[in-house]
Amino acid sequence: MQKKTRWIVITGGVISGLGKGTATASVGKLLSRNFKVVPVKCDGYINVDPGTMNPFEHGEVFVLDDGGEVDMDFGHYERFLNINCKSAWNLTTGKIFDGVIRKERRGDFLGGTVQIIPHITNEIRNRWREIAETEKADIIIIEIGGTVGDIENSWFIEAARQLKKEAGHENVLYIHLTYVPFVSSVGQQKTKTAQRDVEGLRAKGIIPDVIIGRSEGDLSRDARRKIAMFCDVDEDAVISARNIETIYEIPFMFEEQKMLSIIARKFDFSPKKDLEEWKGLIKGLKNPSRSISVAICGKYTMLNDSYASLIESLAHAGANLDTKVNIKFIETTDIEEKKIKVEDALKGIDAVIVPIGFGSRGAEGKIECIRHSRTNNIPFLGLCFGLQLAVIEFARNVCGIKGANSTEISPETKDPVVMILPEQERVAEKGATMRLGSQVADLRKGSVVSSLYKSNKCSERHRHRYEVNPEYHEVLEKNGLVISGSSRNGKLVEFIELPGHPFFVATQAHPEYKSRLENPSPLFYGIVKAALEGKNQA
Repeated sequence: MQKKTRWIVITGGVISGLGKGTATASVGKLLSRNFKVVPVKCDGYINVDPGTMNPFEHGEVFVLDDGGEVDMDFGHYERFLNINCKSAWNLTTGKIFDGVIRKERRGDFLGGTVQIIPHITNEIRNRWREIAETEKADIIIIEIGGTVGDIENSWFIEAARQLKKEAGHENVLYIHLTYVPFVSSVGQQKTKTAQRDVEGLRAKGIIPDVIIGRSEGDLSRDARRKIAMFCDVDEDAVISARNIETIYEIPFMFEEQKMLSIIARKFDFSPKKDLEEWKGLIKGLKNPSRSISVAICGKYTMLNDSYASLIESLAHAGANLDTKVNIKFIETTDIEEKKIKVEDALKGIDAVIVPIGFGSRGAEGKIECIRHSRTNNIPFLGLCFGLQLAVIEFARNVCGIKGANSTEISPETKDPVVMILPEQERVAEKGATMRLGSQVADLRKGSVVSSLYKSNKCSERHRHRYEVNPEYHEVLEKNGLVISGSSRNGKLVEFIELPGHPFFVATQAHPEYKSRLENPSPLFYGIVKAALEGKNQA
C-alpha cells in the first residue's frame, strides 16, 4: 500500500436520501486544492452495475468516459471535483462476489472454504488498494452506500473497519452522516436517532471522527453538545448540514465549520482554502436577474433523481447566464392516457427538453411535445431517445411517412426510421452491452452545434442501442432536417437541427454527463440562451 495514501470513509444512517453523495463530493472539493483526491463508491446491491435498473429503483444511471454505468453519485463527484471518474471506482456487491467466485473457480484459494470474512472483505480492500496505487492517490474518499445496519453493505463496513489496522490509525478518518429531526410538537431537535445510529456503527467497530448532522435548520448548541457527548466526538467535529438553496453551497457550509481544519489535524497538513472560482457562479444560481421555464417531458417524472444530471446541467447554464431555470416536469404518459392537450401541458413554457427513456410507454406523448415545439418555434433539445423521437415526428409530419416509427416502439413497423444498431442484434445480455462511453462526432461546418462547441469535432458520452436508420437519411435531409453531426465513419447520426427555428437541436449523446458549474454543456447553454432570447422578444 502507498504509504502516503490517506483514507476517508463516509457512512450514513437512519434513512437513505440524506445527501451522502453530495457530502462526499463536498469533502473532496475542500481537499482537492491540497491533494489528488479519488472518490470510490461502494454499493450493496448484487447487480454488477446499475445499468439494468429502472430509474425508479435507483435514480439516474451515470455514464463515464470509459463506458462504465455507475451510481448517480459519480455525477456529484465529477461536477464537484471537476474530474473524469473511472468505472473501477464503483464497487458493488455483485462485482466483489463475482471476482471472488472467479478466483474460487480457478482454484486460487487452494481448496479452502470461501467466506465473507476474510475472502470478501479482503477482495474489497484489495480493490481499494489497487485504485490507490493505480491512480497514485493522495486521498481516497470511500462512500459506503445505504445505511448502517443494512445486511448488503455489512462487508463494506467490515472492510472499512479493517482498513484502519492495515493503513494505520493516523491515515484513516471516519465521517458519519446521520439525521437529526425537528419535532414541532415540542419545538426541539431530537438527537436520539443520531445516538442510536452511531451506537450501531460503533458496534461494528467503527468510531467516527466527524459526525454530520442532517437537519432542516442549523443544529442547535444543545443538539451538538448531546451528539458530542453520547457519540464520543469533539464538539467542533459535529458538523451541521442544514437545508440549503443549492448543493454547490455545501463545501462553503462545511468550511465555515472548519471541516478542512479537522481533517488537516488528523492527517497533519496545512490546508489551502480556495473556493473563489465558485462564489460568483453560486451568486448566479441564488440571485439571478432573469428567469425562464423549461419543460422536461419524460416518463420518470415522479422521481427527480431520474434526471439528476439534466437538472444540474440546466442549473450550470443558468448560473453562467445569470438566469434562474424553473423546471416543469411533464409526464408524457398523461398526454397519451389522460388525453391532456399538449397545448395546455406546455402553456407558459419557454423551452422543451425530451430526455432519455427506453421503451414505448410515453413515447407518443413525447412526440406530441416535439411537434408542438417545432411548429410553435419553442426552443427544443432532444437527448438520446429525444433525438430518435424528433426524427420520427419529422418523418411523419414533414416527410409524409405516416407510419414512421422505431423498432424499439413498434417492432413490426413498415417504416423503421429508427432501428437497432446492427452489432446489437445478436446481443443476448442486457448489462454493459449498449453503445457506451465517450464517442467522437464530426460536426458540420457552419451548423448550430459547431458554433456551440466552437469546433468541428466534439466528444460526448453515449448510452443507447438504437440509431437513425441510414436508409432514411436522404429523405430526411431532402425535407429540411440537417444532420449536423455524425460518427467518424459517417454512418451514425449524432446531431440533428432545423435551420430557421429559434433552437431545434437534438443529440444521440448525453451531454448532461459532462456539464460542470464552471464549464456548462454547450447544448444546455444554447437552449437556455435561446429561451431567454425568445422570452425577451415575446
